[in-house]
Amino acid sequence: MSRDDDREVVYVEREGGSLKPILFGALFGMAVGLLFAPQTGAETRRALKRRLRKARALAEEKVGELSERISGEWRDPEPSSRAETRDEIRSDLGQRLAEARKRRRKPAPDDEDEDEEPVA
Repeated sequence: MSRDDDREVVYVEREGGSLKPILFGALFGMAVGLLFAPQTGAETRRALKRRLRKARALAEEKVGELSERISGEWRDPEPSSRAETRDEIRSDLGQRLAEARKRRRKPAPDDEDEDEEPVA
């Protein structure tokens, strides 16, 4: 007998990898973090709502960009339309800035469910 015949071979079967343990651990960590948070429940809920709104807006923006690229609508503008596009963007930004200033100057309502932070 040779040395190779005496060796035993062990096969280890693995099931497909899963993200379930990672997701469960992340959710568990978030739950524990919320329980031991130094904020009141109302403050924590407001912060969570604000973060979720921002995440949703970002996701919607990215999905919109992706769908434009996929559908072929994403093209370089022609040189003559670049100036028009730049002017449109500037006017749009000016309008948004004016709206934001108006919202900032509005007196805050006395409603406790308001999710906005006070302006210093």
